[in-house]
Amino acid sequence: MDLVDLIAEKRFVGQEFLTWLWFKSEERGGLVAIQGTGDIVVVFEKHMLLEYGEGESNQKCICSGLQSELREARTGMKMGKKLEQARLQIINGDYEFNLTLAAALMEFRNVKLPKTAGTEEGRSDNAEETEGMILERIFLFEELVRLVNELLRVFITIRTSDGWQEELSKMREWIHSTEQVA
Repeated sequence: MDLVDLIAEKRFVGQEFLTWLWFKSEERGGLVAIQGTGDIVVVFEKHMLLEYGEGESNQKCICSGLQSELREARTGMKMGKKLEQARLQIINGDYEFNLTLAAALMEFRNVKLPKTAGTEEGRSDNAEETEGMILERIFLFEELVRLVNELLRVFITIRTSDGWQEELSKMREWIHSTEQVA
């Protein structure tokens, strides 16, 4: 099996992860627990891409609007469409990250890192200050990757446990519920 076939075969994991993460974020009003980090805020906002079918019969549906208007995405999921891409806001302490997460490859797109004192001041002619700003941006990106990896670890732990069937039942109930959770 070549890499392309393997990616196509396993893309459901990313789709399930995004769906689970959306469910978890709504379950506790945006808060998702990460062991060792505590609660972080995960908000699905403005934009989601859902897919249905495979190969030549693949269809895509873009749902956009405010969080409260993402009912269209939930309706698509009720009809069997899979969440392929979502715009997220992740807040951990003072850090607010924004990104689009594509499920198939767990690809980060349109990443917006938190503003810091160094980035607020803009360019600097001082090489050490410039290096400090670059290192700070690298740290922030690594922090975003760490948070997403931790969320994925939590999902995989649940997904491979005996508790998955119960979690799956809760997710199905959430998808088919008519009212949005705050």
